[in-house]
Amino acid sequence: MKEEMDQLVAAGKIQSKHVAPLTALLEAGFGQHRSWGFGKVRTLDGIAGRLVIDFPGKAGHTLDLAFAADSLKPIPKDHILARKHSDLKGLQQMAALHHLQVVKLVLDSFGGRATPDQIQAVLVPDVIQSDWKKWWEAARSELKKDGHFLVPLKKAEPVVYQAQEQGLAQRLGTEFRAARGLKARVVVAHEILKNLPDMADKSLVSEVLTQLNSEIVSHLSTRQAEALEAIFVRDELRTAVGLPTPEGEVSAKDVWTQRIRLKELFDELPAAKHRRALESFRDSIPDWAAQVVLLINDVPAKLVGECARILLQESREQLLKDTLARLISQHGASSEMLLWFGKERSDFFADLLTPEVFRAMLSAIERDQFLEKKANRLRDYVLEDQTLLPDLIESADIEIIRDLTRTLQLSPSFDDMDKRSLLARIVKMYPAIQDMITGEHAKEDKTFLVSWRSLERRKSEYEDLVQKQIPANVKDIALARSYGDLRENAEYKFAKEQQKVLNRRKHELEAQLARARGTDFSTARTEVVSPGTSVVLVDVESGKPETVHILGAWDGDAARNVVSYLTPMAQAILNKPVGTEAELPGEMGKRRVRVESIAKVDLVEALGAVPAPVAAETVPAPTE
Repeated sequence: MKEEMDQLVAAGKIQSKHVAPLTALLEAGFGQHRSWGFGKVRTLDGIAGRLVIDFPGKAGHTLDLAFAADSLKPIPKDHILARKHSDLKGLQQMAALHHLQVVKLVLDSFGGRATPDQIQAVLVPDVIQSDWKKWWEAARSELKKDGHFLVPLKKAEPVVYQAQEQGLAQRLGTEFRAARGLKARVVVAHEILKNLPDMADKSLVSEVLTQLNSEIVSHLSTRQAEALEAIFVRDELRTAVGLPTPEGEVSAKDVWTQRIRLKELFDELPAAKHRRALESFRDSIPDWAAQVVLLINDVPAKLVGECARILLQESREQLLKDTLARLISQHGASSEMLLWFGKERSDFFADLLTPEVFRAMLSAIERDQFLEKKANRLRDYVLEDQTLLPDLIESADIEIIRDLTRTLQLSPSFDDMDKRSLLARIVKMYPAIQDMITGEHAKEDKTFLVSWRSLERRKSEYEDLVQKQIPANVKDIALARSYGDLRENAEYKFAKEQQKVLNRRKHELEAQLARARGTDFSTARTEVVSPGTSVVLVDVESGKPETVHILGAWDGDAARNVVSYLTPMAQAILNKPVGTEAELPGEMGKRRVRVESIAKVDLVEALGAVPAPVAAETVPAPTE
C-alpha cells in the first residue's frame, strides 16, 4: 500500500499529507462523513484518483482522494458502527444475552464514555428492537454491580468505563462523600439502599447514617422537606441492616412540630414521598385530619388522591365528603381537586356526583384562564372523558338540565366546536333540550294533542316511577353496596343498570308531558278529516267500507280501529274533505281509499270509557 501511495504522490493526485489518512481509511475499511454519515470503503481507483465508498442511500459514491482524506474519519472494524454493518445479527444476540459487553463496545467506540442518550441512539432500533427502557434498566442494574463502570445518577452525565475495578460499596461511598449538600447525599443514600442486597460489605451504612444525622439537625428549622426526606431514607437504611436507633436522634415528629407551611413542604417533596410523608404526619400530629382536609384544595390531583386515601383509610370519610360538598356547592373547588374527583368518581361519592360538580368545573376552568403558566388539565379532561358529563347529569331534573345548558352556552371556557361536543352529550340524554340549542322552539310549535285518558295514564306512570320505582332502586343500590367488593358484586351492577333505565324513562316522560296538550276533541272540525273525528273510508278497488277513529298522539287500538293522528295512515287522510281519495300505506303495499263520511268521534265508543273532565288546555311537565 505504501508503494501505491508513493505512486499517487508522484503522479500529483494526492499530497504527502494525504498519505496517512488515506492509508488509515483503507486499513479500517469504514469512514464517517459529517453530513453523509457512516460508509463502507469499497476501493481506491488510482487511475481516476477517486475513492469509492457506500453511504446509506448513496451506494458506490465516488470522492476525490484529497477530499476523502480531509473529510472522512476512519472507523476501525471493532467500532460499534462497523460491527452493526458487518455483524448485526451477532450484535443483536449479544444485546439479548450480554448487556455489559454491548455497553462496553459502545463506550470503547466513543473514547470510554457515553451518555445514556448516546448509547440509545447508536443501539436503537437496529441492535435493540424491543423495549429500550426495559433493556436499559436491566443493563443499568448490571453496570452498577460491575466494578468497571461508573453509572451517573443524572441522565445527562456519561457512563464511564475504567480499567481498574472498583467495588460497589467503594464506588457508592466515593459518590456519597463527593455529593454536595443534604439533597445530593439523600439521592446517593437511596442508591445505597437499593444496592444493599448486592453489597458484601455494608459498613458504609454506618458512615452514611452519621453524616445524614449531622445534616438533618442543621436543616430542621430551615429546610424541613430535605430533612424529612433524609430521615425517611436514614430510617430505611437502619432497618435494612438491623442497626438500633440512637437515643435522642431527630425523628420525623421533630420536623412536623416545627413552624411549617404544609403546602410548601409537600411542594418541595418528591411525589414518590407524599404517601410516606402523610403517614408520618398522621402519626405525629393529633389534629392531622383537619389539616390534611384543608390541603386538598391547594395541591396537584395526585396528592389530592393521597390525602383522600389516608382520610378514608382512617375512617374520616364524612369529614372528606363534607369538605368536598362545601367546595363544590360554593364553586370554590380548585381545578386539580375537581380533576381528581372527576377521575375518581367512585360510588362512595355517588351522592355528590350531580350537575353542580360540572358547574364547579366550569367556574374553576374560567378562573384558571387568568393563570397563563398553568396548563388547564381539567378543561382537557372534561372534553376527553366522554362519560363524565352524562354521569353527572343522569339523575337530574329537566329544569336543572335546562339551566346547566344555558350556563354552558354562556361559558367562555370552551370554543364553539368544544361547546357543541359537550352540548351533544347532554342532548343524547335529554332530547327535550334540543330546542334550546337549535332555537327551533321559536320557529315551530312542538306540542301535540293527547286524549285526557292517555294523559292521565302517562302521568300515573311518571308518578309511579318517581315516587316508587326510583326510590326503591336507590335502596337496592345502597343495599348492594353494603355487600362489599363492587367489582364482583352482581346485585350492585344490576341495580346500577336498572338506575340508568329508570332515569332514561323519567327523562322521556318529562319531555313528553311537557309537550302534551290534553283535549276531549269536542271542538274537532268535521268538514275535513281532523283529530277527534270518526271517518268512513271505502276501498276504491273492492268497495269495502271501514270506520277509523282519529285520536291523540298516545291513542292507538287496532281492535277498536283507533289510530293516532301522527301515524302515517292518519297523516295520509288528514285535512281531506268527503269525496276525496287518498293512498294509505299498509303491510301489503299501498291501497287507494275514498273518504265517504266524517263525524265527531264518540269517545265512549272509541275508547270504551267516559272521558275525564277538562282540567286545563296545556299540561306542564311534572316535577319531583
